Amino acid sequence: MLAVEILHEDVEPLEENLQSLITRCLEAAAVQEEVSGEVVVTIVSNERIHELNRDYRGVDRPTDVLSFAMNEPGEGEMEIYLDEGDLEEFPNMLGDIIISLPKAQEQAEDYGHSLERELGFLAVHGFLHLLGYDHGTQEEEKEMFSRQEAVLEKIGLTR
Repeated sequence: MLAVEILHEDVEPLEENLQSLITRCLEAAAVQEEVSGEVVVTIVSNERIHELNRDYRGVDRPTDVLSFAMNEPGEGEMEIYLDEGDLEEFPNMLGDIIISLPKAQEQAEDYGHSLERELGFLAVHGFLHLLGYDHGTQEEEKEMFSRQEAVLEKIGLTR
């Protein structure tokens, strides 16, 4: 089971059908990847994602999606140890996915598909990054993108 919270920062809230679509995409990805937990998706402006991209990745431009995994140890952070009995009390916080709404709208138009398809793609892409997938090499990209497409096909978000 995956719990999804959708927040909005510096943008008007998404229509309910788009929020439901993002949730369905992430739930399908969680089933495919056999993972449960909690994810927060924040829909932001280009200005806000530009700031986050610059501050956290050192890339001084807006991007479409950023992922901040909670289950990866950060540099200089202490490890947290829990007794097995405590695990039920604490949810598995997978992390945060940040999506630029203006960038998603722009890319949907550029690629000639719907905003629904683009938001679904970005949500699943960000989710897979939370789980440790990457696309730094051709092999990694092939694996990650095939997993994304499998989820999007299940939801009916084909190109």
